[in-house]
Amino acid sequence: MMNRFKPRLAVWPVDPVLRKLNSLAKLSPDEEALLRAAAEHRERAAPGEEIIGEGQAAQRPRLVVAGWAARQRVLPDGRRQIFSFVLPGDVLGFTARPATASPWSVTALTAFETLDGQSVAEAVAAGRAPGLAVAVAAFEAQGAQLLLDQMVRLGQLTAYERVAHFFLELQRRLQVAGLGDSQRFPLPLTQEMLADALGLSIVHVNRTLQQLRREGLIELRSGVAILLRPDMLSSISDYDSVGAMRLLDASQGVKRPA
Repeated sequence: MMNRFKPRLAVWPVDPVLRKLNSLAKLSPDEEALLRAAAEHRERAAPGEEIIGEGQAAQRPRLVVAGWAARQRVLPDGRRQIFSFVLPGDVLGFTARPATASPWSVTALTAFETLDGQSVAEAVAAGRAPGLAVAVAAFEAQGAQLLLDQMVRLGQLTAYERVAHFFLELQRRLQVAGLGDSQRFPLPLTQEMLADALGLSIVHVNRTLQQLRREGLIELRSGVAILLRPDMLSSISDYDSVGAMRLLDASQGVKRPA
């Protein structure tokens, strides 16, 4: 259970949420003000803390302003499969469907901070925030596409291609939220987390990262990833042919070659 707390003098801004939702639909000034007002009610979780348990329904809608979490399933013997990552700018628990049991747990990987999005969800449900309604629906559709991308990664790509494809996905998602640029983005993941997300052993992840470094394609330094040749990584992994990023590009009016 996440701990509620009063705002401090220094708090994480709501900007990642504003940037992400504005990338999916044009928000009105009133809708942006509604999101900013949510910053008065914050919750945080420590690394390893479960935010939503497997089989449980989300307790309330949340807006993620800081930290990383994983949608995951842990087997009885301790093996873990990470299905996707929850990043700053994302929303949790916003859906038009009745609350249903979560097929996975959502667990904080780093210090994790969210805003209470109940007032935002109520405005969307009441039809008072049409731009937000479009943005949330687009976010849900994008999430479904990202899961399909993960299936393609695990089922068809080599380890080399998987890492390249995954890094490009993170770079694009974080850049949209204002937390990176076309080459550089934060990467607070251990090699064990990467292994659990990519269906590889830790040794295999390490070897693949070393190969990408040797070939001058990436750099990793102090929790930051740098894509030195994103065009080559995209070619290696056939990245731009995959649905989720084309969906994001379409929402932003970006056209890419087929």
